[in-house]
Amino acid sequence: MSNISSDVILRLEDVSKVYAGTVAVKHATFDVRRGAVNVLVGENGAGKSTMMKMCAGVEKPTSGRILLDGEEVAFSSSGDAVAKGIGMVFQELNLFGNMSVAENIFATREITRFGKIDHAEQQRRAGAFLDRLQAGIRPDMMVEDLMIGQQQLVEIAKAVSLDARVLIMDEPTSALSAAEVEILFKVIADLKAQGVAIVYISHRLEELIRIGDYITVLRDGRITGQEEVRNVDTQWIVRQMIGSDAKDFAKPDGHEPGAEVFRAEEICLPRATGGLAVDHVSLTLRAGEILGIYGLMGAGRSELFDCIMGRHGHATGKIYLDGKQVHERDTTGRIRRGLALIPEDRQREGLVTILSVASNLTMSSLKKFARLFHIDGKAERDAVLGMVRELSIKVANPDNEVSSLSGGNQQKVVIGKALLTGPKVLLMDEPSRGIDVGAKADVFRTMRKLSREGLGILFATSDLDEVMALSDRIAVMSNGKLTGMFERAEATEAAIVSASAMGHGPAGKAGREAHV
Repeated sequence: MSNISSDVILRLEDVSKVYAGTVAVKHATFDVRRGAVNVLVGENGAGKSTMMKMCAGVEKPTSGRILLDGEEVAFSSSGDAVAKGIGMVFQELNLFGNMSVAENIFATREITRFGKIDHAEQQRRAGAFLDRLQAGIRPDMMVEDLMIGQQQLVEIAKAVSLDARVLIMDEPTSALSAAEVEILFKVIADLKAQGVAIVYISHRLEELIRIGDYITVLRDGRITGQEEVRNVDTQWIVRQMIGSDAKDFAKPDGHEPGAEVFRAEEICLPRATGGLAVDHVSLTLRAGEILGIYGLMGAGRSELFDCIMGRHGHATGKIYLDGKQVHERDTTGRIRRGLALIPEDRQREGLVTILSVASNLTMSSLKKFARLFHIDGKAERDAVLGMVRELSIKVANPDNEVSSLSGGNQQKVVIGKALLTGPKVLLMDEPSRGIDVGAKADVFRTMRKLSREGLGILFATSDLDEVMALSDRIAVMSNGKLTGMFERAEATEAAIVSASAMGHGPAGKAGREAHV
């Protein structure tokens, strides 16, 4: 690597950050270069987000200093950093659901005319940013009505609208489809050409190799590697991240699934705009089986899971557990019958971030610990500690707020909360979204262990490698329909991708319904 030169716009020099005795970042020096994609990578809890928050004025270093254009700066707030040309796309969406897309893009820096907010001008400018991202979203739409991937695009449009000199992107593609990722990469190339410095965090290593110019690797708060991306490969990155090559964490282990534990028949969910978000989907699941549901954004995977969990009262169709029809229409009733969901958006739907790890783990299963009018504190505590051990949740004390954990450990808390309800069937929607290679390995090992113990698992993913590595059978959805069903032995990547592009009813061998 060359010495520090004039192309460095932002520098974190020998910075450390300590939280209540925990050292999140240790004596790290990180250079951000103009007109380049500066990749920052590491496992969950490695200190990436903490470093970025120091860059963006959200956090202040405990020691060390920050240099902007060679001059030492001290940001008093994120607004102060924005004023100096530093913007950030946060991993966990930072939007107001009850406001329009345009209002979110210009929140705290509204366009005014004659002392009033000029909504028409905000919508015009927001529309231009959205068109640049080819988002297919109207600026007057309410954010709460958008799918999570569309919300991610709004977050990106908001950051691009800042006209920043340094733009930090923390997991910007975690909820995007392949086509949306390609558009984002074109926008990043345009920004680079304009001299904007991009700081890019992602767990998708091939993505980093493709678009990165410089790479910095963090492990346990320390920088373990810095290099030009053209000189490295994914194996080098993994070695710097975890100290060894990646483990083959998700091969089927040869156990035989048992009897049918779950069946869905003709599940339909009407769209508010007409048509069906879930279109006559039927499938079955055996005890101890992992059935992967592959599909791109808008395929209907999340909506199918919501129907199964009773989250849409107007959905039609039948579901069965252990051969008996489930008549409960509400989510609570279905949890009691043995269904549990790990939602795609853990922050908004899986956790109460102001509560402790312990409270989040037991909130769905408190009835198990109730003794007349009281909670058996010891039994609850034993269950919490047992789940922390079983899932290897990295937390010093379960009474700590769940928001203090890394993304991967938060995901384990959501899984633990579901497991404490004692489910027969576990639905997992994008279980590896926004978590690193090490945390993914933990989650996938947990899925295999649970399947060996007889739990039936339905998991939805848009990651082809994941669905191929983990599934005993693979279902494919497109435009709300089941377009393919494959035994693991007969599944090929080409066949799965082809089925995901069909969007028409099941056909031929690949399109057999799961219960046939």
